[in-house]
Amino acid sequence: MTHVIVGVSGASGSVYALRLLEKLGKQAEVRTHLVMTRSAERTAYLETGKLAADFKTLAGHWYPVEDIGAGIASGSFVSHAMIVAPCSIHTMSAIAAGITDNLLTRAADVMLKERRRLVLMVRESPFHLGHLRSMAALAEMGAIIAPPVPGFYHKPESVLDIVDHSVDRALDLIGLPDSGARRWDGGARS
Repeated sequence: MTHVIVGVSGASGSVYALRLLEKLGKQAEVRTHLVMTRSAERTAYLETGKLAADFKTLAGHWYPVEDIGAGIASGSFVSHAMIVAPCSIHTMSAIAAGITDNLLTRAADVMLKERRRLVLMVRESPFHLGHLRSMAALAEMGAIIAPPVPGFYHKPESVLDIVDHSVDRALDLIGLPDSGARRWDGGARS
């Protein structure tokens, strides 16, 4: 069984977490572990009309953000990867500074110290120098900064197509690609 932690912070873009959980849920060998901040719960409801309970039903396991003693807070819990989608600047900055005052930031810190895959889908624009310095520090620590920046070469027909492009890239980054992902073919003709 492959264990993947999905962190959801309060940044706009909770649909990324929703799609990530749906796509990972289709992979039989993957078990997801969900942790949402209180801000994420509010943002998810405002953006999607869905409650935290709706997200939790898509996860194999879920944990309250205050549960600093959960298994995912320990390096002895062997997880394949963690994706924070969306990742707020607040959460990104806390991870960069090693501030582990909740389960999401503690689990991310564990990923870094254990040299495991940590993907942060940072949702903010534009970035100021402080943001960029935090991103550089995180990259030096081994994190992958992957803002959900859509491509348009696959000719998206809906917002969901645009969301899926970024989610599929995040899945590629953790080595669990979605078999239905639309990919660049270089203009190949059959």
